[in-house]
Amino acid sequence: MKHYLPLTLAVLLLSACGDSESDISSRTPKGNPNAAVVITEYADLQCPACSAAHSQITAPLLKKYGNNIALHHMHFPLRSIHRYALEAAEASECAADQGKFWEYVDIAFENQKSLSLDVLNDWAEELGLDTAVFGKCMKSHAKRDTVLADYKKGREAGVAGTPSFYVNGTKVDTGFDSISAAIDAELARLTQRL
Repeated sequence: MKHYLPLTLAVLLLSACGDSESDISSRTPKGNPNAAVVITEYADLQCPACSAAHSQITAPLLKKYGNNIALHHMHFPLRSIHRYALEAAEASECAADQGKFWEYVDIAFENQKSLSLDVLNDWAEELGLDTAVFGKCMKSHAKRDTVLADYKKGREAGVAGTPSFYVNGTKVDTGFDSISAAIDAELARLTQRL
């Protein structure tokens, strides 16, 4: 029995910062998770256009549509041009383990100009995360597979740059008006089916 205790503890610790598909469940969408209209945004936390879209597109969409939509964030780090994008995405996933995914994304976009490896832990502390757990998650790179799985899905969906938006799986032009029009069309289509 004594030999199983260390193994059990190790399994529990690793599962607290796992890298499987189930991690996506800790990254709940904004809006209504059960909404029939799903907006998927592929973004890079170091991308200036993504930062602008965060405040000028996604926030107004959520204000306008509220519980009629589910907004999913998918990682698409452009590592060849954004040195810290992968690590920032991993950090947001480590924050998701503590229920602060969207708060971490918000702070990353708001403070994007100061993004470096050094500030990732500072942001976790600012959000009141358990920094020891966060630090272990980051050091282990346990979330890298989760981030890269998002990236792979994006490539398969035809994402070539960030930000890229999809409404119920259909790519739409990046812009509040075009995404809003696509949402309205989906809501009208769904209403007609009732």
